[in-house]
Amino acid sequence: MAFTIPGLRRRVVDPATVDRIVADLEFPDAIFKTCPWQPRELVETGLRQWLRCCGAALRDDQVIGMPSHAVDEAWHGFILCTQLYARFCDRAYGRFLHHFPDGVAADTTDDAGPMLEQLGRTVVAWSMVAAPGEPCVLWDLDRRVGVENPWGVDARHVAAVERQLHRA
Repeated sequence: MAFTIPGLRRRVVDPATVDRIVADLEFPDAIFKTCPWQPRELVETGLRQWLRCCGAALRDDQVIGMPSHAVDEAWHGFILCTQLYARFCDRAYGRFLHHFPDGVAADTTDDAGPMLEQLGRTVVAWSMVAAPGEPCVLWDLDRRVGVENPWGVDARHVAAVERQLHRA
């Protein structure tokens, strides 16, 4: 099944396919050149969770916010491995997943909203992709790996979004 965006043919993103492709990813060391935080396995887990959330967001044409500086640095490293990243995006999402740094608008007239709203949509995306009982490391990963000025999502905000989801 596919849908059409003017001038572009896109596949519908399948969460099971995204999960499988993300699980099979082997990250080269080059991805972590600008991401010195340890343990690296925790940052890798965060990057995999982020890429799964991106699949849910792309499927629903949503813009989500990045909750972790460490994962953002790892994602930048992945993007710089251009052939590997492009091949991953094509296989997982059926299209390229662009990165829009804070303050740089996407090629759209839609406003993604303030970062707190974007992070709320990240919580929603996580609720769609998480395996039963799987904890999300993204919310406090920066604090756990010692990022000097940690990002993150406050546990109260996560709980509030989750409460809204349960009511819906």
